[in-house]
Amino acid sequence: MNPYLSNYRFGGRLFNIQPRENTQLIVVIPCFNEPDLIPSLSALLKCEIPSEISVEVIVIINAGTHHSQDIKALSEGTYQKAVTWAEENNSQELRFLIYQNNELPKKHAGVGLARKIGMDEAVDRFSQIDQEEGVIVCFDADSQCDSNYLKAIYTEFKNKPKAPGASIYFEHPLSGNEHDQQVYDGIVWYELFLRYYHQALKFTGHPQAFHTVGSSMAVKAWAYQKQSGMNKRKAGEDFYFLQKIIQLGGFIEINSTRVIPSPRTSDRVPFGTGRSMLEYLGGERLDVSYSFRSFRDVKLFVELVEMEYEGQKRFGTEFKSRLPESICSFLELNDFDDRINDMLLYGTSVETFSKRFFNWFNAFRILKFIHLCRDEYYQNDSLLESCSTFLKEIDFQGMLPADVQMMLKVFRQIDRKP
Repeated sequence: MNPYLSNYRFGGRLFNIQPRENTQLIVVIPCFNEPDLIPSLSALLKCEIPSEISVEVIVIINAGTHHSQDIKALSEGTYQKAVTWAEENNSQELRFLIYQNNELPKKHAGVGLARKIGMDEAVDRFSQIDQEEGVIVCFDADSQCDSNYLKAIYTEFKNKPKAPGASIYFEHPLSGNEHDQQVYDGIVWYELFLRYYHQALKFTGHPQAFHTVGSSMAVKAWAYQKQSGMNKRKAGEDFYFLQKIIQLGGFIEINSTRVIPSPRTSDRVPFGTGRSMLEYLGGERLDVSYSFRSFRDVKLFVELVEMEYEGQKRFGTEFKSRLPESICSFLELNDFDDRINDMLLYGTSVETFSKRFFNWFNAFRILKFIHLCRDEYYQNDSLLESCSTFLKEIDFQGMLPADVQMMLKVFRQIDRKP
């Protein structure tokens, strides 16, 4: 019996059909209140697959005990369509497995639990063929992808065998006929904000600066189990899950392919793409951002900590006198003196100290610091202004973009660089 599945699995085995021995990738798709799943499955069907492997796609069509009969009826219809479609399109190299559960407990029903059910099943299937190096890929029921998507993911992990997980490059559609123009106008701002935050965090020198988008991530089966699997959060499940995987070290970015997430609105979760777009259509602004001064403070703090550790290893009054007021305030609120003493006690080398420090001052704690700065030190700026400030800081060569479309193009190029 697999120890992870014995201790952490939600429910039991979903499919009795044996996985093929050469299965290397399993794509997991949560699907809630989704009337049009087939286009996403079709995008995966069109993908090139390396000749030496097989791929599985697990779809978790779900609803909770508290959801309406209309939602459950739609779920049933989606399930029947997907099963029929899978039977018509399954092949030796690509198999689609469809599961439905309309009775998830109200307390946990949501995207986190749906992902967990599918990812736990992927662990089970990899265990059946003794494939701990198998890759579990997260996709969404309203996403598209480039035709090299599966091949690129397999190749990247094959070339970097020690990587525990990966963030996969994404681009929202910025035009088309599927949505109102206002939706496309809003998604430009939303994606630019994501890329600005990602690059600003990279600028600080923090080693955990990665995109954490649920439809654009992958993890090795062994790493998934080592870090106790996916959580049951109804929102933000991707961020919290990936922080655990990133802390293992060796996390990578896959920029040789592209996920195309939907820009559509959604009221299913309290934050994220769908909620942001819904609020944008309701009048909320997406053209503002965190001040770049907050990230400058983070960069200075990171540099001073590393310098002090390599020097006198004294983090008292004299050290704090060199820090910005915002950092000092944050450290006091977060019991820094006790934490740094633990780091010094057990961090007997630069490597071990650095790992302990960044696992404490992690991406979640940095976000809390950025919010403190926003509330008490540096008010939000225009997103275009913040992006321009960042580009100047990194000595960007070229004209600074004056409109959001061109600015996003620049940040996409920066994000996709090796």
